[in-house]
Amino acid sequence: MSQTVKNPFQQTAVSEALPNTMTEVKSQREASEIQAMVVMAKQFPRNQIQAADRILNACTRQTLADSAVYSYPRGGQNVEGPSIRLAEVLAQNWGNLDFGIRELSQENGVSTVEAYAWDLETNVRQAKVFQVAHKRMAKGGTKTLTDPRDIYEMVANQGSRRLRACILSIIPGDIVEAALSQCSITQAASVGATPEEIKETIRKLTATMEKFGITAENIQDRYQCRLEAIRPAQIVELRKIYTSLKDGMSKPSDWFAIQEVKKSSAQDLNAMVEAQPVKKAEPESVEEAPKETISDELFETLVYAISTGEKEVSEVLENYNLTDEQKAEINAL
Repeated sequence: MSQTVKNPFQQTAVSEALPNTMTEVKSQREASEIQAMVVMAKQFPRNQIQAADRILNACTRQTLADSAVYSYPRGGQNVEGPSIRLAEVLAQNWGNLDFGIRELSQENGVSTVEAYAWDLETNVRQAKVFQVAHKRMAKGGTKTLTDPRDIYEMVANQGSRRLRACILSIIPGDIVEAALSQCSITQAASVGATPEEIKETIRKLTATMEKFGITAENIQDRYQCRLEAIRPAQIVELRKIYTSLKDGMSKPSDWFAIQEVKKSSAQDLNAMVEAQPVKKAEPESVEEAPKETISDELFETLVYAISTGEKEVSEVLENYNLTDEQKAEINAL
C-alpha cells in the first residue's frame, strides 16, 4: 500500500475559512451595535419641545451664529442656507440620529464615499453615495493626490456638503427655519449697540476678509460707502459671505470687484486650453487658427470642475469645442 506524504504548505480548511469567519464576526458586531442603538432610541424617545429648546439655545451663541449661514450668488440673486456647522448642531441636539461620512472603497485613484443620516427613532434614513477623484485643480491642469492626508481632506470636504443635505432632509423644516431666525437675531445683536462697538466689529471683520485677498476698499466699493457708515444688516451679510468663502461655496470675485485668484480652477482650465498646440499663423495674417478638439485629459478635468460646482454646464458648452458625445455627457451632469 502506497502512502502520500502530506504537503506541509497546503492550506487547511480552517485557514481557508478564517477570513470568512472574521468577516462574519465583524458583520455580526456591526449588526448588534445598530440593534442596540435602535433599542435605546425606542426606549428613550426624543422630547421634541426640549430638543427644539436646545437647538434655539445653541443658536444664541455668537460663534455658531456667525458660521451658521452660507451665501453665494446665483442668477443675480443671493442664495442662502444653513451651513454644515449648523446642520451638525441640529443633529446633535435633535437626538437619536446616526450621521456621518464613510469611505466605502478606494481604488484607481477614486474614493467611493457615502454620507448618511438615520433617524433611529422613526427609521427614516437618507444616504448619498458619490465618488471623489484624488485630484486637485492646480495651475496648468490637475494635480494627482498621493498623500493620505490630502486625500482625506478632499474626501471630507466633498462629503460635508452631502452630509449637510442628508441631515437637513431628516430634521423638520420648521425647526431649521427657527434655528436660522435665531441665528439672524444673534448676529444682529452681536454687531454692537454703540458706534464704537460697531466700528470694532467692522475692523475685526475686515481683518478676517483679508485672508481671501479682500481689502477695505473692495468692501467700500461693494456698499458704496465708507466702512464707518456700513449698516448692521450689511455687517451680517459680510459674515455670511465670509462663511461662504471659508466653506468653498463661492469665490471672492463673486462678491467683490477684484481680480480672480491666481490659483483659480477656472483660470487654470482656460490656461490649459490656451496652451493647446494650434496652427501658427504668419505675423501679417489676421486669421485665427481653428480650434482643435480638446484632449481626453482636459475633458475629464472639465467634467470634474462641473461636478464640484466650479464651472457651469453652459459655460463649458459655449467656450470649448466639444464633440457630440462629449456634449451629451456634459448635458447629462
